[in-house]
Amino acid sequence: MTDSLDDRTDDSLETRLEALHDHLKATAELPIDPKTNRWLGEAEAVARDAARNDIDPATARERVGQVQRLLSEADEPDHEEAAAHLEAARELCEKVLSA
Repeated sequence: MTDSLDDRTDDSLETRLEALHDHLKATAELPIDPKTNRWLGEAEAVARDAARNDIDPATARERVGQVQRLLSEADEPDHEEAAAHLEAARELCEKVLSA
């Protein structure tokens, strides 16, 4: 499920941004209702942008704030794996924004 995504030992901003994107990307192929899937898709696109190496940390954190707002609009998915990825993504947003 999400264990392999969470086994990363590096706690750097770059690693957290990559993990955030990976968790959201992982929901793309799961059976999620269209409304929730739309929010997750938008959040994944912004997270992908934040994880790019050519933007500064302040801009990356701003993007994570956008991801957090998008995720707050998403309903909880019925699919267990999707729900776990969503929860992990929300936790990563908190960690990035509180650092």
